[in-house]
Amino acid sequence: MGRVTDRREIVRFDLSAGTAVRRMDSVSGEEPLEIRVGTRGDGRTPRRPLAVTMRTPGDDIDLAIGFLLTEGVIRNAGDVVTAQLCAGTDTPNTYNVVDIVLADGVPAPDTDPARAFYTTSSCGVCGKASIDAIRTRSPWRLADQPMTVSAQLLAGLPDRLRAAQRTFDRTGGLHAAGLFTADGEPVLVREDVGRHNAVDKVIGRALADGLLPLSAHVLLVSGRASFELTQKAWMAGIQVLAAVSAPSSLAVDLAEEAGMTLVGFLRGATMNVYAGAHRITAPDRAATPAAR
Repeated sequence: MGRVTDRREIVRFDLSAGTAVRRMDSVSGEEPLEIRVGTRGDGRTPRRPLAVTMRTPGDDIDLAIGFLLTEGVIRNAGDVVTAQLCAGTDTPNTYNVVDIVLADGVPAPDTDPARAFYTTSSCGVCGKASIDAIRTRSPWRLADQPMTVSAQLLAGLPDRLRAAQRTFDRTGGLHAAGLFTADGEPVLVREDVGRHNAVDKVIGRALADGLLPLSAHVLLVSGRASFELTQKAWMAGIQVLAAVSAPSSLAVDLAEEAGMTLVGFLRGATMNVYAGAHRITAPDRAATPAAR
């Protein structure tokens, strides 16, 4: 079984002290995970590989289920009959394969190589053929939802997310995704070398726990807000997506299309709201935004 962290020998240079010391250091684990999908009608035949993602081992079934939901392959927990971690063909056994059987009536996903579901730890959609192929339509109408959240509460969420990043404390090399209630209470926090994997782990667990749609929740990610993460949030019914770094132009466009609130540069007492500002309540003394 892959480990979340590993130990490596390094040479630590300290120029101020004029030293070079050999020591051990912790690094984040990263291994490939292959997601195989089939239907019950397949019998004992091998499931077809759908995707390979580079991830930090752990919560692998949640990751796979979250991936299937955010890619539009499934819509609810009942669409999956079984999901199990398998050995694959590696020796020694690494358990880097998740085998998923879909329920009767759920169409098997397209495994055409042109769809290119291979992903890396930094980008989950780089191999997709076109923007049209990744604009998966969500069943949730976010624009009709009345949720509001205070700017003051949002400002406190990064510290709460950081406090829950246990592996980051040892390695400094993992992203995190945190699901919070509108009152700021943490529901789920997951870490991974890939932002998209951390989000899929959160959404997959929330699906298994019967929480979808996540219309009364805030999703906070530790890095930037990409098109892909915005799509994943929409597919899970999340109304408010916040990031500690910048959004992309496509992320803003998709948030506006979805009726989602998108917050970027959530740092300290400041934040930028790029879409859906009506859901964010500000202190009474807050000034009207200045003209451009």
